[in-house]
Amino acid sequence: MGKRSAEERDARTALIEREDAERALPALSEEFYAAELYRLQIELVKLQEWIKARGLRVVVIFEGRDAAGKGGVITRFIEVLNPRTCRVVALGVPTERERSQWYFQRYVAHLPAAGEMVLLDRSWYNRAGVERVMGFCDEEAVQEFYRSCPEFERMLVRAGIVVLKYWFSISDEEQEKRFRDRAKDPVKRWKLSPMDLESRHRWEAYSRAKDEMFAHTDIKQAPWYVVRADDKKRARLNTVHHLLSLFPYEDLTPAPIELPKRAKSKGYVRPPMADQSFVPEVY
Repeated sequence: MGKRSAEERDARTALIEREDAERALPALSEEFYAAELYRLQIELVKLQEWIKARGLRVVVIFEGRDAAGKGGVITRFIEVLNPRTCRVVALGVPTERERSQWYFQRYVAHLPAAGEMVLLDRSWYNRAGVERVMGFCDEEAVQEFYRSCPEFERMLVRAGIVVLKYWFSISDEEQEKRFRDRAKDPVKRWKLSPMDLESRHRWEAYSRAKDEMFAHTDIKQAPWYVVRADDKKRARLNTVHHLLSLFPYEDLTPAPIELPKRAKSKGYVRPPMADQSFVPEVY
């Protein structure tokens, strides 16, 4: 599948803009959000058991603007799933050795085995985004990525790996608000890197890079799904709901377990508590 026509993209954009203008949704209540998230998380557990039983291999890519809420969505996935078969991969800056490798090589090492789901917090799409905009690679490398990436993903799909790609989209105003919130909160300040601040300055360059990336990599075998992320709660619920909708999973969760009775004591005597070091009970 080649590039989507400019006319098709323009028509889709116009439709989405009209829908956005018509949206005037009230804020979700905490009660509804918590209840619906829990319901969806129960379904995620069912999905994980089904993936394990069927031996599927699933890769979920999370991309988008800085502060778009990718991490929050990923957290809602992993907080209820078994970390033995669902893991998050968030790679740092490549080493000198990794920079000398085939570009996709360090990502291949993290692909799932049978029964596993891997969540990529950023991915090989760094090349089409931050690396391009910040000048960490040349234009020749970018164009090679555009040629190679669709074939790489088609190869993964042909090998039986399910590849899902989510792009989290937020407005300029919402990103600025979240950056300011992070700057004020000491437990979130680590999320605000110099690269994030530079992304504010290069907002339009990132927009152009994202548009070109979509034009080359929004393929039939692994399409991009855009998540409206200005509303964090709705973004989380919509993403989980959408992912669940893509699988014909069945409820294979284990039946409730009846705990056996404790065996009778056979004369065990606990060592003196004074011989052990305890954490001070400050609270």
